[in-house]
Amino acid sequence: MNIEEIVAKVMKELEKQQEKILPKKVEEKIIEVTYEKRKEVTVDNPSNNESIMKAQALTPARIGIGHTGTRMKTKNYLDFRIDHAAAQDAVFKSVPKEFLKELNLPVLNSKATSMEQYLMNLESGRKLSEQSATWAKENLPKKKQVQIIISDGLSSTGIEANIGDLLPALMQGLTIKNISVGQPVYIENSRVWIQDEIAKIVDCDIVISLIGERPGLATSKSISAYFIYRPNEKTVEADRTVISNIHDGGIPPVEAGAYLADVIEKALQSKASGVKLAQITQ
Repeated sequence: MNIEEIVAKVMKELEKQQEKILPKKVEEKIIEVTYEKRKEVTVDNPSNNESIMKAQALTPARIGIGHTGTRMKTKNYLDFRIDHAAAQDAVFKSVPKEFLKELNLPVLNSKATSMEQYLMNLESGRKLSEQSATWAKENLPKKKQVQIIISDGLSSTGIEANIGDLLPALMQGLTIKNISVGQPVYIENSRVWIQDEIAKIVDCDIVISLIGERPGLATSKSISAYFIYRPNEKTVEADRTVISNIHDGGIPPVEAGAYLADVIEKALQSKASGVKLAQITQ
């Protein structure tokens, strides 16, 4: 018997001994745990439990929560972590491609190639990429009264939750008022000021951005609508009109769409937006 055969025989014996010593592999089981997030009064022995419950029903603020020593109770801490995770997802997750396909809108891009760049470099989200700018110049209808932009902004969750109702309501409201509308577009990783470049390309009267709001712990699904009349190189923030807090717990998206159509009609008649429009319509 040569050395190689001896080594092989020894190794085989060692393997047999290990099999006897080590426990058999236990089949792994995945256990799903669900946690229901609901409002409860967790204060110990509240003097007026009914009043706290009424207050909780009127606001998303964290009131009527209990504490153990200097820390909040486990349930309230878990609720906080859930809301914090939802806020982070709203910022860093992209709008699902399936949802964009359902909207059936042209998808453009800003110069921000990632969310990290978008957050750290404000200017990158205010300009179209060269490819998107070229496409817009060649394909978007020109000289319409209103151009609509949809932007993920800081809440992709907000776009997914509200645009399906908000956009049709806005389009319907403008159509009823005989206001011409260009082809709505979705612009990924874009900021409000990108509307100035789009307005210049399509030569419209008003450009409106439906954009995801910065999420908070109260909701991660809110969006805002910013519009401006004929922006130019002298445009400042006060020239923009904004309707914010559009979501089921704020201004319902269908109601917001109808209201925006009314305000845009006034802006077109007044040839103004922002502070100037507010002063004219007071």
